[in-house]
Amino acid sequence: MSSANNKQLELWKQYSDSKDPAIREKLILEYAHLIKYVAGRLSIYFGSNVEYDDLVGFGAFGLIDAIDKFDINKGVKFETYASLRIRGAIIDSIREMDWVPRSLRQKNKELEKAYWELENELGHSATDKEVAEKLGIPQEDFYKLLNEVNLSSMMSLEEFLEQNYEIGVDIPNTSDEDKPESYMELTEIKEILGEAIDKLPEKEKTVITLYYFEELTLKEISAIMKVSESRISQLHTKSILRLRGKLARHKTILKE
Repeated sequence: MSSANNKQLELWKQYSDSKDPAIREKLILEYAHLIKYVAGRLSIYFGSNVEYDDLVGFGAFGLIDAIDKFDINKGVKFETYASLRIRGAIIDSIREMDWVPRSLRQKNKELEKAYWELENELGHSATDKEVAEKLGIPQEDFYKLLNEVNLSSMMSLEEFLEQNYEIGVDIPNTSDEDKPESYMELTEIKEILGEAIDKLPEKEKTVITLYYFEELTLKEISAIMKVSESRISQLHTKSILRLRGKLARHKTILKE
């Protein structure tokens, strides 16, 4: 075990025994990098709508909450637990700011439906021109709409999966013995997502792979693909709308 791990373990033991605010402060400093990491990854959804520093500020509450509620005896890695708490705190704070009005949610549903119906009918990934024509709007307005619904896409995907975890991340402390039905459904959803991701247009597939599976930030993906951060954000939004359409269809089939 490294000296850094030994130091963290000792701090956890001290804090577990005493709940001393001074020790909690040391733990916050030890894990502050997690806030920057999660905020950097979530910035793909917000573009210029929310400052990066604000995301970090919201995430700090999640880290403090994670430290207060973490049980060192449960065998869960703190970094995993804290990342979920930080992510949840940022998303909750954005929801409280009411960044997603009802009209935007409706636009998101219309876009999602357009993608699903077109791709089901055509048998291939719908182009920007095809989606714009189906919606009856100029292509330029379609791009504006994509930028508008970016945040709404994140919220709806979160709500659909009903957990603060990402496509490539397993839920800690969950097993098929605990909730067999929900576990089987989650496994099935992951399979459907995997197949749907494979069928995405190449650039969108690359963004999804780099973001969810390689866990890179918006800035890092932008550098690798040599396009602007706003373009990466747009590609991400389109891919999420396609995936949401597939998942919504799956949910309908399950209820039939």
